[in-house]
Amino acid sequence: MSSAEPRAMEAQVMEVRAIELIRRVRYGRLATTRRALPFLAVARHLVIDGRVVLRMHSGLGHHESCDGTVVAYGVDNFDAAATGEGGGEDTNALWSVQFTGPAEVVHPTEEQRTRFGATPLQVNGEPFEPVYLRLDPHFVTMHTLDFHASQPSHHTA
Repeated sequence: MSSAEPRAMEAQVMEVRAIELIRRVRYGRLATTRRALPFLAVARHLVIDGRVVLRMHSGLGHHESCDGTVVAYGVDNFDAAATGEGGGEDTNALWSVQFTGPAEVVHPTEEQRTRFGATPLQVNGEPFEPVYLRLDPHFVTMHTLDFHASQPSHHTA
């Protein structure tokens, strides 16, 4: 077995774990650049066929900056953990996951759109108009912060 094989298996295990974690929360943050400046946008996500599919509001035009480019999408349980919910089996663990890869505008099936659930009524006072991006993760990064049971995570910086 070459030294690359254990690393590849470790990366595969991390990717599976990251997919498990991302399914615990509904929203994350899409990061890319617009006119050479970085920006973040909130998006609803699903994992479909090993890819992350995002639903965003088309009226802001963020999808235009992302279509055909490399983006990052981050998800975490920081808010849930701060309230003691933890987002998983261990309420003293914080986690964050980041997927990086090319994104493209897609048109999900009716069944896939239904899985996203209800859309927001408005974004910044205008009616929500959905647009969908598919992110093909080439890099997956996962970080966990574990706390002792006597040290509540919601009191840490």
